[in-house]
Amino acid sequence: MKRFYTTLSSIVLAAVLIAPQMSDAAAQQNKMKACNVDADAKGLSGEGNGDERKTFMKACLSAKPAKAAPGTSQQNKMTTCSKDAKAKNLAGDERKTFMKSCLSS
Repeated sequence: MKRFYTTLSSIVLAAVLIAPQMSDAAAQQNKMKACNVDADAKGLSGEGNGDERKTFMKACLSAKPAKAAPGTSQQNKMTTCSKDAKAKNLAGDERKTFMKSCLSS
């Protein structure tokens, strides 16, 4: 039984350590796809002007995402949740409960 728990804890630990790396890899793949689409839209190909495409891809892949203004996403979420609550004609405790669950998701 002790061996079972040891094996189980090892599997859980490995999953915890690997999961963030997998999500990073997926994010990098999505970024690569987006940069390729942008390069194609700009008419940059690997032929002839390959250096331009390489330069563009390097800059695109190393670029950090633009930071949103502080609170902007939370404000947008608040506005959307408020509109949804209004559309459902919620008031009082029902509205408070709905807003809490909407804002936390």
